[in-house]
Amino acid sequence: MTSLSFLADAPPAPLQKLFEEDPERATRFAHDLGGIRFDFSKTHLTADLLDRVDAAAYAAALERLVAGEVINPTEGRAAEHLAERGTGSPDAVALAAQRHSRMRALIDAIEAGAFGDITGVLHIGIGGSALGPALLVDALGRTERRYKVEILSNIDGQAVDSALARLDPATTLVAIASKTFTTAETLRNADAALAWLEEAGVEDPYGRLVAITAAPEKAVEFGIDETRVLPFAPSVGGRYSLWSSIGFPAALALGMDAFEQLLEGAALVDEHVAEVAPTANIPLIAAVGDLLYSRGLGAETRAVFAYDDRLRLLPSYLQQLVMESNGKSATLDGKAVDGATSAILWGGTGTDAQHAVFQLLHQGTHLVPVEFVAVAEGNDEQEPTHHRELLLNMLAQGAALMAGRDSGDLHRNYPGNRPSTTILLDDLDPAALGTLIAFYEHRTFAEAVLLGINPFDQFGVELGKEMARAIDDPEARAAFDPSTRALIERAGL
Repeated sequence: MTSLSFLADAPPAPLQKLFEEDPERATRFAHDLGGIRFDFSKTHLTADLLDRVDAAAYAAALERLVAGEVINPTEGRAAEHLAERGTGSPDAVALAAQRHSRMRALIDAIEAGAFGDITGVLHIGIGGSALGPALLVDALGRTERRYKVEILSNIDGQAVDSALARLDPATTLVAIASKTFTTAETLRNADAALAWLEEAGVEDPYGRLVAITAAPEKAVEFGIDETRVLPFAPSVGGRYSLWSSIGFPAALALGMDAFEQLLEGAALVDEHVAEVAPTANIPLIAAVGDLLYSRGLGAETRAVFAYDDRLRLLPSYLQQLVMESNGKSATLDGKAVDGATSAILWGGTGTDAQHAVFQLLHQGTHLVPVEFVAVAEGNDEQEPTHHRELLLNMLAQGAALMAGRDSGDLHRNYPGNRPSTTILLDDLDPAALGTLIAFYEHRTFAEAVLLGINPFDQFGVELGKEMARAIDDPEARAAFDPSTRALIERAGL
């Protein structure tokens, strides 16, 4: 049963009219949390729309999430990523804290020289096991990074070659991150890393390995000593796992104190959603806006543009979080959904995107809600005018999308009334990044609750894996379509 009756009204008034009717709109639809301003005023959200949301269903689902109850019914699991930052059942919170202490102890041992002279880490994973750590290290490690970190996810040999070429095998630690420790791409790349260490004459290659997994016994079977296995809970999904031991490369490169500040920033959002009224619940407000456009107005995509190069990996990270969570076609009770679920998320970085895709946003025929993410305080060695112009460009784009410009020449006409949200961080530090990522997690969860779907399974990923295994079997190939069989032959496989 979905909770979308709040979308039943006629199309909303144009954005300019909403501002004219409410002189306080710029402040009424802007909210602050943890040094971040969330400005929804240039969207078509209204107070009346927010008042009609079925907040009781959302509150009940949030309570089950926090309590560690089964919230992922298709897999019979809780979703306990909140426990990693201190919110959840007492047992789950205590166990997460113990595992964080274990990670700190391993990092202390590395720094004390237990692995020899270590200058870099090769982190091998895929999906959430790679996207989260990559975002953290790239966003927070531009100026202060204690170890060189390379994230290897793609099984493509070119990706392997590139990652290994940037590291010294004599001083590199290899972290293998896999929830089940059976992920084919990750284990293949782990074998390549071991061969690289052996060929370089490293005396004990297995002694350089660290495992990050929810299946510690599999890591031990692989040959990794139990003392170098960092476990995390099976109830923590991959795309929600950067708060767990999966964040090891970031904790190593940035310091465990920075990692704990990240957790504290995320905990602010957990506290916020549990304490505020629905009409002030920032992730819920954002989710209502998402559904207004996807379900109410037929928008098929949502665009996120990071106006700070340190957040360049944010759109890629959010693609998995949003589309793997809510790209579903069945409701919680196993029935077909009655409309659109997740929007297709895409994006890029400003100001590059302005000279590439903004033509469509300003004058194209598609409705695309846009999200701008920026940082007020720059952190570079250039003249302040660089960062100032970056921010001015972002603000101008949002204003132009809304206002448009009439022209008798259709080629030069800008329709306007195009929605955007602006998320402005005061500064980009670990706590602020934690708050930002947790906001997106809770937003995704709130949208799933209102849609009546399960955001915590991902069976759509499994069919491709299964067929990838079958396609390598000459006998099983006969079951594939003629096009696929012809391409196998053409590729020499």
